[in-house]
Amino acid sequence: MRFSIAIPQFDYDVFDADGLRSYVLRAEELGFEGIWTLEQTIGRAPLLAPLELLSYCAAFTKRVRLGVAVLVTSQHEPLQLASAVTTVDRISHGRLDIGVAPGRGGVTLTAFGVEKDTFISWFTEGLNLMKAAWSDQPTVDFHGRFRDVEDLPFAPKPVQRPHPPIWFGGMAPKALARAVRHGDAFMGAGASGIEAFAAAVPIVRRELAEQQKDPAHFPISKRVYLMVDDDAARARERVLGGLNRIYNGLIPGIEQVPVSGTPTDVIRGLQEVIDAGAQTLLLNPVGADVPENREQMERLAAEVIPHLG
Repeated sequence: MRFSIAIPQFDYDVFDADGLRSYVLRAEELGFEGIWTLEQTIGRAPLLAPLELLSYCAAFTKRVRLGVAVLVTSQHEPLQLASAVTTVDRISHGRLDIGVAPGRGGVTLTAFGVEKDTFISWFTEGLNLMKAAWSDQPTVDFHGRFRDVEDLPFAPKPVQRPHPPIWFGGMAPKALARAVRHGDAFMGAGASGIEAFAAAVPIVRRELAEQQKDPAHFPISKRVYLMVDDDAARARERVLGGLNRIYNGLIPGIEQVPVSGTPTDVIRGLQEVIDAGAQTLLLNPVGADVPENREQMERLAAEVIPHLG
């Protein structure tokens, strides 16, 4: 098993640069494979933008991978986003992972000029344009439904070839088929429960077989929102408070998603995710600030991870 950790993104009055730097360096020291962010461009939670935050972390780390799950790429101009991704990949010397998603349609995407009836096609075409920009060709030629590009130079290219690993989520069979077709890895969303993840894994594996992709090179992971506390009731209260800070009650049933409780409770909950098919785990403490998340990371490393496998 491999484990990654989410890094604090809340920014209230003053950015805690020293605290975040210490947190990230400690994550690298503890042996976490990666540090991950999420994107919430529009929302009430004061979350820092993921690629910019990872760019900051790249400057003082050496080994740990840098991830974002997910970029709602429909909210971005593809060539501009391809350039931003390339920059983080290059300044980190090839340590970037990117998750992508089309979003849910509706008001949020409308704010970015994306039509609800075509947002999946918009997303897929945009991703294909990004891949064309990252290719070994010095210029981009792309003729799609929404975008037309001819002989457009794009440089530099990412360190990782043909591009940084692309992670997909999804639960519906069509979304999972799309994930295998266009992606390099699968990550169950933090806002979905273990049951949904357990149902998605066999579909992903079936699609890998049908699309003739090597499962050994297509990792399966899950983000898990969690909280460790010696008092199980207090852990539950803390984790629900954290989820409310992120989602502000906008996702029905979110209270059924997290893993919380004593170290033994959390070990049991995470082992269920592993048994459901997770090959890697993205552990996501939902503390209010850097010190609370640092306390959680230390407890996970010392009291939980050694007992998982």
